[in-house]
Order: sequence, then structure tokens, then C-alpha cells
Amino acid sequence: MMGTDSKVVSDQVQRVPLSESQLDFPGHPFSVSVLKAGYCLPQTNGTFRADGTITLITGPKTILVDTGGPWDRDFLLMSLKERGLEPEDVNVVVGTHGHSDHIGNLALFQAALMIVGYDVSEGDRYRPNELADGHGYVIDEQVCVVPSPGHTGQDVSVQVKGTSAGTVLVAGDLFECCSDEDSWRDLSMNTAVQEVSRREALHTADVIIPGHGLPFRVLRN
Repeated sequence: MMGTDSKVVSDQVQRVPLSESQLDFPGHPFSVSVLKAGYCLPQTNGTFRADGTITLITGPKTILVDTGGPWDRDFLLMSLKERGLEPEDVNVVVGTHGHSDHIGNLALFQAALMIVGYDVSEGDRYRPNELADGHGYVIDEQVCVVPSPGHTGQDVSVQVKGTSAGTVLVAGDLFECCSDEDSWRDLSMNTAVQEVSRREALHTADVIIPGHGLPFRVLRN
């Protein structure tokens, strides 16, 4: 893994990886905490081990972005409990896309508003929205779910404004990790569309939380 002083430079934008001690971004009214940084580890037999990043947003509403895989169930419940939360305290659960390592524990949060890709639902009642038309879905004045397709056809990210680090984007697999230039295209359903989504993210976010790595800071020249 790259050191915290390493930088990835692309189109006059620098990506600076943060350390494992830099997983909390306090703010008002919303704070962002990475409960678990995802990973993707190639194995010698041609398979790979992977798990998605799990992120908690707290403030006037409690929002969970990606739930990890089913194997993360006990970890997720314990992480919430350590913060004084039970599953029924979570108001909104966002699945950035439909892969099993990102939405494996949705069933724990049956009382929450669910946003999975471009679907927005409460129980079996689905709300109209304009995500498929390129418009964000506003959760709060400071928190918005924004379409960021490419990795799959209906990826979303969660934009949180007003943190101590500025605007934080919980990006799912729009970015695999800070230094993903050699890997993201192999995992993309539509590289041209994802390139546009990535460029937009790099020009609007101050910190990006990727789907399979530690957060990184974005420096624009």
C-alpha cells in the first residue's frame, strides 16, 4: 500500500492517501466515519478476496452507506453498538450498487429508508426519484445521493458537505482505492461513463471514500 506522503496525479488533480488513523471526519450538522475500509486482494490461485467499505454518517439523521458482505454482520452490529446505535436507529441505508460485498446486510435495517442504486424504497413502497435522469436525491440540505454510474449501470455516491475536511464523497466502487488507475477499468461495465463520473467527483469532493481502500484527499491545482 502507498504511504501517506505518496500522491497520484491525474488531470491536475492530486490524490493523497490518508492513514488508518484518519477515518473520522467530524462536521456540523453531519459527521462521517469509516467503520471498515474495504479491500481487494488477488490470490495466487486466480481468485481474489474482497469486501466493501462500510461508512456511517451521523447527524440529524443516521445514514449507513454500504453494509459490507453477509460475513460482516457481527462486525457491523458491534460497530453500531459501540456508537450507541441499534439497527432500528438507522434512518437511511444506501447501497452504492448491488454487489454482495456492499449490500450483504440490508435485512438488518428493515425500518430504514433504502436507497440501492437508483431504487428508493420504504418497505415495499418505492418512491419516485430522478437518479436515472442524472439528478441527486436529497436526504438533507447537507447530504445528497448522487448518480455516479460506470462500475455498474446504476451506481450512486453520497455527498456530505460541511465536514472538517470539506465535502466528503462516499463513492462506492466509483473508485476502488486511491491508486486505482491500473485496476478500475477492468472492473467497469462502462469505462467511458465511469471516467466522466470519476472526473466529476475529483472536481467536487475534498475527500473521497473509495469502495476498497482507505479514504484519500483531493488536491486541485
